Amino acid sequence: MAHTTTSEHNHDAHAGHGHHEHGFSHPMPIWMLFAVFFALLFLTGLTVFQAQFDLGNAEIWASLTIATIKAALVILFFMHLLWDKPLNAIVILGSLIFVALFLGFTLMDAEGYRENLIYNSTIEASQPVDPNAPAEGAPAVAAP
Repeated sequence: MAHTTTSEHNHDAHAGHGHHEHGFSHPMPIWMLFAVFFALLFLTGLTVFQAQFDLGNAEIWASLTIATIKAALVILFFMHLLWDKPLNAIVILGSLIFVALFLGFTLMDAEGYRENLIYNSTIEASQPVDPNAPAEGAPAVAAP
């Protein structure tokens, strides 16, 4: 009775199935990783810089565009979608673009409500109250 060891048996069993050594299939050069990293840092700085300006409805589109580009860079390079099947890239990047569009169209009219939501409620509530001022709706008293 021939007796084989476990390692010989496992090696022989997988030999005909086309299994290969599983390793890292697409190493990326260091310069590429640093380029993506610095692009993400630049886009983050651009987001902070852009937030200093009141652009109205364009502010939403600028923020969503920068966020979509950053998400695409992370997915393409750090999650290795660039080396995956092209259909996966089309589906995932298309989904990112559609989410940005849907959010953008939903938030487009936020500028029309901004004055009522932010300015009137927070600015008036944060103003100091003058104790000598007459209360609202009270009749004015003539000075002697």
